[in-house]
Amino acid sequence: MSSSTPALHGLPLLEDLGNLEGKRVLVRADFNVPLKEVEGQLVVADDLRIRSALPTIEYLQRAGATVVCCSHLGRPKGEYVEALSMKPVAQVLDSLAPGVSLLENLRFNPGETANDPEFVASLIDGFDAYVNDAFGASHRSHASVVGPPKFLPSAAGRLLEREVAELGGLLHDPARPFVAFVGGAKVADKLGVMKALAKYADTVVVGGGMAFTFLAAQGRQVGNSLLDPSRIEECAALLEGETTFELPSDVIALEAGNAFGPGCTSGEVNIFEGDIPEGWMGLDIGPASAKHFADLVTQAGTVLWNGPMGAFEDERFAEGTKVVALAIANTRAMTVVGGGDSARAVDQFGVAERVDFLSTGGGASLELLEFGDLPALAALRAASNAPGRS
Repeated sequence: MSSSTPALHGLPLLEDLGNLEGKRVLVRADFNVPLKEVEGQLVVADDLRIRSALPTIEYLQRAGATVVCCSHLGRPKGEYVEALSMKPVAQVLDSLAPGVSLLENLRFNPGETANDPEFVASLIDGFDAYVNDAFGASHRSHASVVGPPKFLPSAAGRLLEREVAELGGLLHDPARPFVAFVGGAKVADKLGVMKALAKYADTVVVGGGMAFTFLAAQGRQVGNSLLDPSRIEECAALLEGETTFELPSDVIALEAGNAFGPGCTSGEVNIFEGDIPEGWMGLDIGPASAKHFADLVTQAGTVLWNGPMGAFEDERFAEGTKVVALAIANTRAMTVVGGGDSARAVDQFGVAERVDFLSTGGGASLELLEFGDLPALAALRAASNAPGRS
């Protein structure tokens, strides 16, 4: 199959697996789902990631294949941890896709994260083909991600295919203006992707705790706000580039020494324009910034949003993220939301269904945008059945 998205070129898709009648197919899924305890038993709290794998599973079953899924859950560090067993996931999977079995947590074996060839061999034993539908794990060079394509006909599943098409398309031919919103707490985690986005986007909007290092690079005083002094020079260099960077002109701040988060109410809250005085911690963009950022969404042809504008889990500091989320929901622009916190935000504010594409990947989304490729994609393109290799 062909695509105008360069990231898909040479990537084997489900159709490239050929005749699957009677074949056993191993599907690497991303079932790293949240669990909760109900009446003393762990159950799946959100089955979105399980349901996201259904288009791939249903294609394989219709083609006559026997499907076995595998996934990681949490970080058991190579040891069996009862609380991270896949049993609750298997129950949900069985109700959604009868006849599909699920292997135990891949990360119970230290060979998974070590990309141990012996673990790869044991994993693929008895299978005729392999499908990677775990976009959220595709930036990891783990055994189940990069190992099987070396030995089995392999393909990207429907979820992985769409993630690559949508995110890769942002770097190929986005409708202009292309406005990228980047937020979150740590500036160090996002500098790489921001440097990449500066090459493609017309405007990069910076919010969240990471904005204060950029503001400091402009010479602004940020009080007791989150700051990474070691990154100020890199932020200053980005601000001096050709791409337009938009920073908050006002912030909502909490009196230092007080806790913030769900249910917190202590401490005075104030709005500051310009400098933030000592003794105050900025935790959200202010109303003027929120309105300006929303206007940028309205004028955009393409919008990417990765990271909240503030500590939206605390209702005192949720308004900036909410205003941006509603603007994204109401715009006619192509909208892509990526990253766990952003996904939680659009869900919290009831607009998830009004986003054009909601990425399931956090780190994988950022790395694909930053580097234009992922270890899993490179492994699939090297499979024996990949387009152009036969």
